[in-house]
Amino acid sequence: MMPYDLSPLWLSLKVAVISTLFVFLASLALARLMSRREFFGKSLVEALILLPLVLPPTVIGFGLIVLFGVNGPLGILLEQWFGFRVVFTWIGAAIASFVVSLPLMYQSVMAAFDKVDPRWENVARTMGVSEWRIFRTITFPLAWSGILAGLILAFARGIGEFGATLMIAGYIPGVTETVPLAIYFAYEAGDMEKALFWVLIISSLGVAAITWVNYWRKKNAVRIGRE
Repeated sequence: MMPYDLSPLWLSLKVAVISTLFVFLASLALARLMSRREFFGKSLVEALILLPLVLPPTVIGFGLIVLFGVNGPLGILLEQWFGFRVVFTWIGAAIASFVVSLPLMYQSVMAAFDKVDPRWENVARTMGVSEWRIFRTITFPLAWSGILAGLILAFARGIGEFGATLMIAGYIPGVTETVPLAIYFAYEAGDMEKALFWVLIISSLGVAAITWVNYWRKKNAVRIGRE
């Protein structure tokens, strides 16, 4: 195969890393709240967090345009306060990746937190330990394996995002061209060799991510079994 410009790969990695970082922080906060607190409307809040799992990518992209477009409420605020636009930029691609990846990470973190025996936390509370220290020294370490698995899955989902990214970021070679967009437009142009090249790249990344997650889970299960 002839060599190709690798900028779509670097952009996809950049978008996935940044979106995964924010997904990680948001998921920890949301899952901690939802797993340890009861409040009115909790089911509705959780449904909204998980909604991107069942919505078509075009619906997600449309919603992002409504919010972050030049006439959208968040789009207007960002342009007035910070002087930049989200639409047709790599930032828009990162936001799209964040939205579609958040439910996956949230579910993994919730499952991990639910496996943590609350008695350990309660013992620490009786000793006057702060909630932040309880989370940092007890909850987070015990839930780490599930959190890490969620991180890998969120990263893989972010790097493969297409539909919502196309709607909010568009297709601008060298600016918003991620690997999924490069595949689609190479195919549209009839360049099957280029499309196949990028399909192999992104498939390899996906296989590597899933293989690593499965290995980590099996390794962790064996360790727990021995304990």
